[in-house]
Amino acid sequence: MNLSPELISSWSQEKLIEVDELSRELEYRWDYIGRPSQQQPLDDWDTWVIKAGRGYGKTRTGSEIVRIWSDEVPSILLIGATASDLRDIMIEGPSGILTISPPNNYPLYEPSKLRITWNNGCVCHIRSADEPDRIRGIEVYRGWFDEFASWSYPADAWDMIQMSVRQGDTKKLITTTPRPISILKKILAYPGTVVTHGSTYDNRKNLSKQFLDSITERYKGTRIGRQEIYAEIIEDIEGALWINSMIENYRVKKAPELKRIVIGVDPAVTATAQSDETGIIIAGKGIDDHGYILNDASGIFTPHQWAERVVHNYHKWNVDRVIAEVNNGGDLVETNIKTIEPQISYKSVHATRGKIIRAEPVVALYEQGKVHHVGNINKLEEQMTTWDAQNDKSPDRVDALVWALTELMLGQKPNDNVWI
Repeated sequence: MNLSPELISSWSQEKLIEVDELSRELEYRWDYIGRPSQQQPLDDWDTWVIKAGRGYGKTRTGSEIVRIWSDEVPSILLIGATASDLRDIMIEGPSGILTISPPNNYPLYEPSKLRITWNNGCVCHIRSADEPDRIRGIEVYRGWFDEFASWSYPADAWDMIQMSVRQGDTKKLITTTPRPISILKKILAYPGTVVTHGSTYDNRKNLSKQFLDSITERYKGTRIGRQEIYAEIIEDIEGALWINSMIENYRVKKAPELKRIVIGVDPAVTATAQSDETGIIIAGKGIDDHGYILNDASGIFTPHQWAERVVHNYHKWNVDRVIAEVNNGGDLVETNIKTIEPQISYKSVHATRGKIIRAEPVVALYEQGKVHHVGNINKLEEQMTTWDAQNDKSPDRVDALVWALTELMLGQKPNDNVWI
């Protein structure tokens, strides 16, 4: 049978259209593009914990699973560490729900109503973990909870989640880089929990070489690397001055009335990717004469940026005095701060004794139960419990913590310059 060129051309065009449609469909098929470890477990499970390192693809997995669930159940609960994490990572981020949704089933995001709605009527309720009581009253079938170990009040939020995910065939997905918090360890031990463990390098084909080189250089051979890259739960470290129970056992949800509030500052002088952080810790002394760690505003900043951050927190927390170490900056540290806020109450301190000697009296306060962290203060706590004082340089967040609590709790005289 002879086929005309026109018929062959028409047939070819139809096949090309079919191939193009199939290609577009596969682009949004998670069972096709996701790794086997990113697919829902085949076991009968109530809670699936993806315990994995940075860059593993936890957020992408959570977003895709929620999209799959939206075709199966009428309601889902979505919780992130903060409201901005919900918006910027889980919903609108590069691997967020809106980004990975196909055009023909693109959900409606209504941030003012705290919900996402799909064409079929499935509603996803969105909540922030730093307000656990706002989870109360919701009834859903499924839930995705991102970076659970970094939540400020994970145990309280989990109690509310258990009461909310209670319709039909309940399933809960936790995606997190782990920390040794008691509620996470309890969840991992539940009979109905399935655990997927993964490292950053599992997703190397989707990560830039620059990113992989950066984290390898920064964390290779470190305990934090074992946690942040390989997703190990790092328990108490031999040689560490602080152990987890010193913090966990005395944690509080809210500070009492405070008699005095200070900011401890350990300034850095550069702001490259490999620079030291500027430690900025806000602490208060309560009417019970205990110390309360209120916030950690540390990070890698230029001198102007960290000074702005100090001044911002000075006003936000109604701080009485800034306590700044001047070993690396001398008078320029004070000048840097007072250029932005000339009237700020300021005291410089200069480290002359060894880092262990400076830290030990503060550790003793923790051992006595006289210092309380208000909520989880994750990065500070990681540094405290993984710092081997005999072998590692003193972390900047810890230094700022020591200066703040020394000022508040250890009877230092309020001179303008103190040498410790």
